[in-house]
Amino acid sequence: MLPDASLSPTTTREELEAREEQWLSPYAMKSRQTRGRQHHEPEDLFRTVYRRDRDRIVHSTAFRRLEYKTQVFVNHEGDYYRTRLTHTLEVAQIAVSVARVLRLNEDLVDVVALAHDIGHPPFGHAGEDALRALMAEQGGFDHNIQGLRIVDLLEERYPGFPGLNLTWEVRESINKHRTPYDHPDLQIALDPTLSPLLESQIADIADEIAYDNHDLDDGLTSGILKEEDLSRIALWQQARDSVESQRPPMNPEIRKYQIIRTLINQQVTDLVQATVQRLTHARIGSVDEVRACRERLVTFSDEMQRLRDPLKQLLWTQLYHHYRVVRMADKAKRFIGELFHLYVKKPEQLPKTTRSRIERGEEPRRVVCDYIAGMTDRYCLEEYKKLFDPFERV
Repeated sequence: MLPDASLSPTTTREELEAREEQWLSPYAMKSRQTRGRQHHEPEDLFRTVYRRDRDRIVHSTAFRRLEYKTQVFVNHEGDYYRTRLTHTLEVAQIAVSVARVLRLNEDLVDVVALAHDIGHPPFGHAGEDALRALMAEQGGFDHNIQGLRIVDLLEERYPGFPGLNLTWEVRESINKHRTPYDHPDLQIALDPTLSPLLESQIADIADEIAYDNHDLDDGLTSGILKEEDLSRIALWQQARDSVESQRPPMNPEIRKYQIIRTLINQQVTDLVQATVQRLTHARIGSVDEVRACRERLVTFSDEMQRLRDPLKQLLWTQLYHHYRVVRMADKAKRFIGELFHLYVKKPEQLPKTTRSRIERGEEPRRVVCDYIAGMTDRYCLEEYKKLFDPFERV
């Protein structure tokens, strides 16, 4: 008897694309519908275009460096705390889970989530604020725009073109990434009049869910936040009561994990239900209709947003503006500012590959900005010590 073709040990890209057409929602972005890449390349035999993009991000230098870039607490403060890399992996986990339930393109959601922070400089938002001020007269700095520069120009992997040559949809999603802390300049975005894909919107809101709840976890672990601070937060009370009513007494660390886990689950469940309602109410039936909709379709219910606001406010006032966090942020701005001015004044202090860009005629301040933005926290601190500490060997 001949083996059943459906049980073939391999699955080709064309078969995966056919499965997408059958399984994904009508408003999902199908791999076959991509607007393609800037530079022509033969298609992969087994991977869809977005899976291929995902693999390129994972193997990039910028992605690896996220391991030693700040989320809230600088890396040397402890191994427990989130880094920009672990945060990114948590965003991808939440985003892909939501995409699967909504029958959207999981590979596209995955790559957008994994790439959403690759343009971040060292020391988190403090580093971004510093570079934005330093580059005010040269077009400013935004980590979304920097992420696009990385995948289009700065990564060097292929002999025939600069960058990673990602698909148009992934590049657009990196550029249009938006949360309450991210405000991309849509004047230089790809097709600024079009709304982001649903897959892009999922990655954005998964970012919010991840950093709110995991920053809360890190804040409690650090001792900066106390559980008493959360006693008047209804969302926390609901999650705590749910955990304590369903389980026997447990040690404090497990209890905290279970509460954070419940918080995330409550928000993800609400997000899925509210998004389905919005898609149905707006009668969305295609990608074109998603792009034409001026309001975000992937969002929480009004009630969940009301419950989340006090928690976000507490994080803003008592964690992000705690004196320990502010002190490190101010130190980071000084490190970056002094390095920036030294490199601009004396580019011979730069590595040869970076200096050669200036010698070829590129704008010196932008070259220096790219160099500093690519640093990890650890490397930035080491450079600062080498260049400004008289007792440090260079």
